[in-house]
Amino acid sequence: MRPKKTILCVDDNEQVLSVRTFLLETRGYRVIPALSSQQALEVVEQSLPGSLDLLLCDLIMPQMDGNELVRRAKQLHPGLPAMIVSGTVNAFDRASCADVFLPKGASSPAEMIERIRVLVARKRGPKKAHYAQPVNHMMTAVAS
Repeated sequence: MRPKKTILCVDDNEQVLSVRTFLLETRGYRVIPALSSQQALEVVEQSLPGSLDLLLCDLIMPQMDGNELVRRAKQLHPGLPAMIVSGTVNAFDRASCADVFLPKGASSPAEMIERIRVLVARKRGPKKAHYAQPVNHMMTAVAS
């Protein structure tokens, strides 16, 4: 069985965090919930590079908003994909640091799960480098 992908899920609203955590866990993800950006940043600081598969956070939070959290997390782990979700904002420019932004009204649970699936798959990249080999070999045969 494949190891579970680990998602650091951040929201200052405990109810939203609980629902999102449940949604992700029932789809087979391992979730580390955090109720503040500061708490989430501590998790990132203490984790090994590559051990987190996604940072999923709310945009508007007290002390440190989602943009700042993503910016700081990417300084610590440049390869960490990040998704910002907002229940109040529908303009992308408010979430410029994230790889994906789901604005107000556009983040149905199904859409969010699909975006997450694509982001965590992209992080891993191709399984083995030799998959590219037959393509190159065919190109050489065609060119000859």
